[in-house]
Amino acid sequence: MPNNSNFPGLLERFFTQRLMAQRQASPHTIASYRDTFRLLLEFVQKQSHKAPSKMALTDLDPPLIGAFLDQLEKQRGNSARSRNLRLTAIRSFFHYAAFEEPAQSALIQRVLAMPGKRYEKKLVGFLTRPEIDALLEAPDPKVWGVAGTTPSYWLRFRLACAFRR
Repeated sequence: MPNNSNFPGLLERFFTQRLMAQRQASPHTIASYRDTFRLLLEFVQKQSHKAPSKMALTDLDPPLIGAFLDQLEKQRGNSARSRNLRLTAIRSFFHYAAFEEPAQSALIQRVLAMPGKRYEKKLVGFLTRPEIDALLEAPDPKVWGVAGTTPSYWLRFRLACAFRR
């Protein structure tokens, strides 16, 4: 059994084994998670003056992660949604770490208990009559699509159904 107390090795296995091999995450997800950890490690390095290669899992405690997330909003101008996406990446790593580092379960549970930030979800407005007319005039009626119908047919159908799913 490998020595899992090595934080850099744990992080590498999270990306290579968990995300790529087991979860088969999309390249976009992997890039987003990579960027999250790059920003987090830079932040921790500035706060603790410890190189990422010398960090331990215990260095990533909830107050530090909370300060990192607050810094994203205040200094980088990230929205609450972006902040919550970064927290999701961190939680995903700690879910993985729970199996690899059971000795750190108290720390891991505290990190996993960190709540996402609430934000106001904007309601989707309704289209006005001129907007509907503009949509209906946009497709080329000469183009035939699915099952011999025109795109404007499907657009009219969806508008009649109020774009319900």
